This record gives sequence, structure tokens and C-alpha cells, in this order.
Amino acid sequence: MPAVKKALDPVRPAPLGRPGEAAFFDVDNTLMKGASLFHVAHKMYERGAFTLRDAAGFAWKHVAFLFRGESLEDVRSIEASALALGAGILAVDVETIGHEVYDEFIESRIWPGTKALAEQHLRVGRRVWLVTATPIEVASVIADRLGLTGALGTVGEIEDGAYTGRLVGEILHGKAKATAAAELAEREGLDLDRCWAYSDSHNDIPLLTLVGHPVAINPDARLRAHAHAHNWPIYDFRAGRRAATLGLKAATVGGALYGLWRGYARFRR
Repeated sequence: MPAVKKALDPVRPAPLGRPGEAAFFDVDNTLMKGASLFHVAHKMYERGAFTLRDAAGFAWKHVAFLFRGESLEDVRSIEASALALGAGILAVDVETIGHEVYDEFIESRIWPGTKALAEQHLRVGRRVWLVTATPIEVASVIADRLGLTGALGTVGEIEDGAYTGRLVGEILHGKAKATAAAELAEREGLDLDRCWAYSDSHNDIPLLTLVGHPVAINPDARLRAHAHAHNWPIYDFRAGRRAATLGLKAATVGGALYGLWRGYARFRR
């Protein structure tokens, strides 16, 4: 049976107000605090798909992500680990996990300011798409639960209803996001000069420069400097930026260590 690529069809009907306009939102650290894939891995560990050692690796990568910001190497490392460990898992189970992850972890971590921006675009009739390295099944759940138009995400190869451990295409990161958004714009008849894009990472500069209205949200240092140099709007929803961000990181480290200790305690029983 040939590999199946999940369709990237909208989860909401296209609005009528501004048919040539859309807004593209990154997910990790833009729409929500932290890395969504880490929470997927956490949930899969709870279901017995990963070992404690695997879970520890994901936890430390998530800590590094929060302290250093997003890098292509980190994204590739996390994605490669997830693909290898996820081989043989049923696609329907991942979609179920996506809903559980949203309810238990993602919903409470969504930045209200970013959500308000997405909702404003919808209110005036623009389509709103997530563009993320997160697996398409999880990205689609987030888009659906927030009432957005749809999602572009990393696609895992599926055969006979189960993941093979290989990708269809490439990780949706960096330049790949810009390519995916441009292809979507062509299919949907969008005028990119009249579109918006939002991200926290300098890795998404190709996506941001693709549109007429780029916006930096919770930007890393390199994106902040680029945004200032090009007079792009900057929104930072991290209250008391430095203190709050350090507090979030410290809490995340403590939480990761506590979670690993609890897992080790259960493992030893």
C-alpha cells in the first residue's frame, strides 16, 4: 500500500470578507509557551511508547529550547527522535493524543495576546493558518480547537494506518515554512503582499519576509534586531520580559526534573 500524505485542507470554511488575505502563525513560543512536540512526547511516554531514557532526552531538549531558543539542529534532533520512536504507532492514536495534549498541556500555555491577534484576523474575514514543524495531526487539532482555518505541519509517512518512521517531504522549519506558505497562497489565491505572518524565531525570517505584514512575537535576540532594523512591529507577551521568562524557564527545569523523578520512582517499583 503506498504511503499516505495527510491532506492539508482547511478545517474551517474560507471567510468571505477578505478572500485574498490570510495570516500565518508559528506555534512554538509564538502561539504557545514552549515546544508542542515535547508535550506530545510526554503523553506518548505516559502511554508506554517511550522508555524513561527517551523521555529524559526529550525533557532536556525542551529545557534547552526554552533557554536558548529554537534552532534547526534542535528541531531536527527532536523530530528525528520522535520519528524513530513513533514507527509503528497508529495514525488514529496520534490524533487522539493530539486532543489529549491540547486539553492537558497546550490550552493553558497559549499566549492570550497571540490568540487575540488570530481572532481579530478571523473577525475581519481573513483566513488564519498555523505553519509549524509540529506534526500535522497535532497542528490540525490546535487549529481546529482554536477555530482557525487550518494548519501546515510536518508530515510523517503512513503505511497501512501506521507511521513508518520516515517523513513525507521535509521538516516544516525555516525556509520550508516559506515554501509551504507560498504553495498554499498559490492554491488559495492569496495575495502575499496583503498577508500577515507571526513568529518568535529568526529561523522564520524567510516566512516573515514572504508577506507584506511581518510581525515578531516574543522574538529571540536575532529576530528582535532584524525586526528593529526593518521597522517590523514587535509584540512581547512575556510580562516583565526578563524576570517572567527566567521564572518560566526555572519552573520548566524544576517540572522536568520532578517529572523524571516521578517516572523513575514508578519504574523502580
